[in-house]
Amino acid sequence: MRTLVAGTRRSELALTQTHWVIERLKELEPGLDIRVEKIVTKGDRILNVTLSKVGGKGLFVKEIEQALLDGKIDFAVHSMKDMPSEMPPGLVIGAVPVRETPTDALLSIDGKTLDELPSGAVVGTSSLRRQAQILAYRPDLKVKPVRGNLETRIRKMQEGQFDAIILATSGLKRMDWENKICQELTADVMLPAVGQGALAVQCRADDEELLAVLQRLNHEETKKAVSAERSFLHAFQGGCHLPIAAHATLEQDEIHLTGLVADPGGQAVIKKGIRGNDPEKIGKDLAACLKEEGAGRLLETVREGLKI
Repeated sequence: MRTLVAGTRRSELALTQTHWVIERLKELEPGLDIRVEKIVTKGDRILNVTLSKVGGKGLFVKEIEQALLDGKIDFAVHSMKDMPSEMPPGLVIGAVPVRETPTDALLSIDGKTLDELPSGAVVGTSSLRRQAQILAYRPDLKVKPVRGNLETRIRKMQEGQFDAIILATSGLKRMDWENKICQELTADVMLPAVGQGALAVQCRADDEELLAVLQRLNHEETKKAVSAERSFLHAFQGGCHLPIAAHATLEQDEIHLTGLVADPGGQAVIKKGIRGNDPEKIGKDLAACLKEEGAGRLLETVREGLKI
């Protein structure tokens, strides 16, 4: 094959994920020549505003997708949870590698768990999804926004700006920072973001040569689970900036999908589960169930509050 150019954000985690994909591709196709192009996204540039107010969908992918469309890069490695439910015409997800742990993790200054944090403790997160579920579980805690890469957020906690922070378990594991985790939050306490723990390897739809290689990296079980979650998200026209969560698991060929829509203050949480075999259908069906419970109206109220 030709020399390939992989596009990625420039954070240490993004680069680690990209190099992991490159290593797997070279194992599958010895002799591949791949170089890395670092790209700065809008979400990377604007760090003084919470994610929900920066500007909606595609905060961490738009500039990378444009580089793909312009032919400046051949493929991109994204965190699946950053991917909007729709992508530009001409681009496809060429592979979904095997998923890392999808849960969220609590890090705290003194090793306390979520139950052990004292009343009034300050928890850092810029995710409305995490905020809503923390406050639903512990309404006596305070949630304040924290932005930046993993290292920055951990440093801010260590400096005393927060008593605890919530991060994706997958990112900490990929960075070999599992020893920093005080508690892995189970899905009944903190339902993960859509696609959390999974990667998306994106390329041009007409690049048949590359697609044939990427397909060998695809993990069908992960793809099926993530497809159900993304179908649920798409039904709400949502993105990672809204308080929407979903997690799918497979038991033999059956998908078990749980979805959640919440008020950022944690006062209203609509959560249901469903089983089925068709990823697209199960996502749409679960969204319809939640809409019957008022999830659509709840999200409209959230959007109006955020002016998005």
